[in-house]
Amino acid sequence: MSIRLTVAQALVRFLAAQYTERDGARHRLIAATWGIFGHGNVAGIGQALLEEPRMPFHQGRNEQAMVHAAVGFARQRNRLSAHAVTTSIGPGATNLVTGAALATVNHLPVLLLPGDTFAGRPADPVLQQLQVPYAGDVSVNDCLRPVSRYFDRVTRPDALIPAALEAARVLADPSGTGAVTLALPQDVQAEAYDWPEEFFAERVWRIRRPRPDTAELDAAVQAVRSAVRPLVIAGGGVRYSGAEDALRTLAERVGLPVVTTQAGKGVLPYDHPCEAGGVGHTGSSTGNALARAGDLVIGVGTRYTDFTTASGTLFSEGTRFLNLNITGFDAHKQGALPLVADAREGLTALTEALGDHRQSMAQWTFSKRDWQERIDAAYAVPDEDARPTQAQVLGVLDTLVDGSDILINAAGSLPGDLHKLWRTRSPDQYHVEYGYSCMGYEIPAAIGVLLAAPGRPVWALVGDGTYLMNPTEIVTAVQERLPLRLIILQNHGYASIGGLSEAVGAERYGTDYRHRDRDGGFTGPPLPVDLGANAASLGMRVLRPRTVRDLREALADARATTVPTCVYVETETADTVSGPPPAQAWWDVPVAETSTRPSAVKAREGYDRHVTARRRHL
Repeated sequence: MSIRLTVAQALVRFLAAQYTERDGARHRLIAATWGIFGHGNVAGIGQALLEEPRMPFHQGRNEQAMVHAAVGFARQRNRLSAHAVTTSIGPGATNLVTGAALATVNHLPVLLLPGDTFAGRPADPVLQQLQVPYAGDVSVNDCLRPVSRYFDRVTRPDALIPAALEAARVLADPSGTGAVTLALPQDVQAEAYDWPEEFFAERVWRIRRPRPDTAELDAAVQAVRSAVRPLVIAGGGVRYSGAEDALRTLAERVGLPVVTTQAGKGVLPYDHPCEAGGVGHTGSSTGNALARAGDLVIGVGTRYTDFTTASGTLFSEGTRFLNLNITGFDAHKQGALPLVADAREGLTALTEALGDHRQSMAQWTFSKRDWQERIDAAYAVPDEDARPTQAQVLGVLDTLVDGSDILINAAGSLPGDLHKLWRTRSPDQYHVEYGYSCMGYEIPAAIGVLLAAPGRPVWALVGDGTYLMNPTEIVTAVQERLPLRLIILQNHGYASIGGLSEAVGAERYGTDYRHRDRDGGFTGPPLPVDLGANAASLGMRVLRPRTVRDLREALADARATTVPTCVYVETETADTVSGPPPAQAWWDVPVAETSTRPSAVKAREGYDRHVTARRRHL
């Protein structure tokens, strides 16, 4: 039997019948579709969504932001459920690229459905078409190829069947997921075809939990047994596997300290005896001291970014690595012994195989206590009637939340402060996107998280620079009646890059939001920008605390809210105020090798000293 539908109708009907299943629990593979309609998708996917009641639709304001919302949803659902995003051709499609890169870098599933130019080429060019003289089959959608884990252009109706099946397979594959793109020519979207009924039957994509190879497991056990100072670096793969309990069991039984990357923070609560803080450039002194002294690093679900390895300077020359990862690509990094497996299954197998093996943790407990005292000092408030610092804002929020709250951030100086200071209480409380560290991620991602976890307090934390990048989805939160809690920290510039600019000898050039002066620089008065008024104009309720005392009341009010609420805070940035501890490990940002300015010359001298500590682990 066959059913006559357009290509767009067939695709939406197919997606509505796809499910994932892991550990006996079933989830919709594509739980909803985001969209902004234009002439390249309104008569195709737009009309098809109208006819399919099983597919919820969310109206976005910016194509990049819709991808961020979808990614936030997928991360909160541990990659077991995702969203689709439909756009028109041309600029609507190219606006997807940044979001697609973020999804693929972070191994998070999202289905992109950009409209494409006519497959039949009735006119050449059509509106918003890119023409190149050397290839007739190139469109702007081809820029999505390098940032997609799977890409296909559906140029005839029957080609949709293998393309859709392959797209679903990649989205549901924990070892290969990311952005998946099906480019849909606008004429093909509306073309009818007789589809086999089987194409629309419910299909379950079972999420595999591969177990470790016996030989690899034996080598891993021998490595742990022979280590004197082993430690675990936990990454996001622990969370996506739901392996927190398995990690806790291994750490407690064997006596292993656990340090975390940005993506892994929270897999153990901050007060667990084995939790030793963050690692790398934004990590704690505890975590980095362990990493420097360790003779075996057990990396679980981590990609070893430069922030984690301090650009290759953190670990000692003789350090060995054992990497448990579901992807062989990441498992072999750092010249490691690979243990290619699902994180939960691998940790469980390793715990059982180690038996009664036990390490001593006494050597690092004092260091952890010392770091907690440094957090207390950063959060301390000598004067309740003073303007709060950024660290004090985090400290006040820390006193109000519990394990149900979720914090979202991605860029600026906040990721460093949060990684060092935040006391995470539940596995999914800490949602910092630091794989792509994309300014503008926070607000739309918070919307995705609110859709994935209704009823939980969700906070988007942004600086003024990030807010100006992408505030438009505030309107979506208002439209969807989602109680988004937005904290805007106004410090009149790019604070994080300003500090980095000073460190590398660039003297904060071009990083402050100030009027241009008569000499052509930007040293005039701060710009008279009121981002609170902007948020209010988009439909948010806005609170304006001026002191720490006001801030306590405002954040408590916002946490209890049922409507989108913004807390707009002017932060104190004077050099005389205390802040978070400085970086506990290096990060490689190359400094000018020659310069006429003393600041750059001095910075280069420091750079050259740090570079000598870099090593490759083979």
